[in-house]
Amino acid sequence: MLQVICDLTHLALVAYSGNVQLMARRMLRTLCAVSGTLTLVMILPRVAGAQDTRTDAPLPHAIGQSVSASFEGWYPNPDGTRSLVFGYFNRNYEEDLDLPVGEDNMFEPGPADRGQPTHFFPRRQTGVFAVVVPADFGDQRLTWSLTAHGETIEIPGHLEPGWEITALHEVTSGNTPPMLRFGGPDGGPGQGPLGVRSDLTAAVSAPTPITVWASDDGVRKARATARPARFGVVWSKYRGAGTVTFGNATPRIDESGMAVTTATFSEPGEYVLRVLAWDDSGNQAAIMAGGFFCCWTNGYVTVQVR
Repeated sequence: MLQVICDLTHLALVAYSGNVQLMARRMLRTLCAVSGTLTLVMILPRVAGAQDTRTDAPLPHAIGQSVSASFEGWYPNPDGTRSLVFGYFNRNYEEDLDLPVGEDNMFEPGPADRGQPTHFFPRRQTGVFAVVVPADFGDQRLTWSLTAHGETIEIPGHLEPGWEITALHEVTSGNTPPMLRFGGPDGGPGQGPLGVRSDLTAAVSAPTPITVWASDDGVRKARATARPARFGVVWSKYRGAGTVTFGNATPRIDESGMAVTTATFSEPGEYVLRVLAWDDSGNQAAIMAGGFFCCWTNGYVTVQVR
């Protein structure tokens, strides 16, 4: 019996050896599709003398699992610096994890705080933030370490040539990431994973308006010429000890480019909210950037809640 578990980017294969395995692998290349978690079980004829290699499939877990960083790649900035792009994979299907900056959530070499999230949503989240390193960073490593449920996983970021990505330009279509602004349509723009930042004050339990301006170049995917290009914004909690409730996490962008919603905070402290601006480069999960290396933009609002 052949059991195949396709878990997002992870593929585990258990099969007989020899020609039977070769046949199975050829079949799998056309049959195995990844969408969340897909398990295919195929029955193969038993080969005389073949060793029984059956094993139990790994079970999905709602809670209690680890989280690992993901290094997405790097891209050059106009001033000669480089941006290292990171996401993460929370192996839980239901459990949100909060890992404050410190021993359980740190970069090495320091400083430990490089603007990474401390709130981790379930499953794979891509392009969540970027860290700027100097032009002479060379062959150094910047390692993000996460510890959850007793398991520590370290992932290095680097400038190896094979990991350069086109985060600000989609080669096949010419598409570029949406533009985000805070403080009005003429505010300083941000584009790409590095994004743009703003500040805000709020009171506990009081719905606080948050406004962002977004625009896009309107380039469509090559196969989507029959409909207008799509783009939108999605809000989520990025840091903070309490609960954040959004009036509408995906507010409509009006004709002027303005999108308004509210955020309500359960307790005082410092929070960071993330707004993801996405466009036609790829389908969007709740807070996950679509496409491969382009095109999305991050925005971050630091909120002092009193």
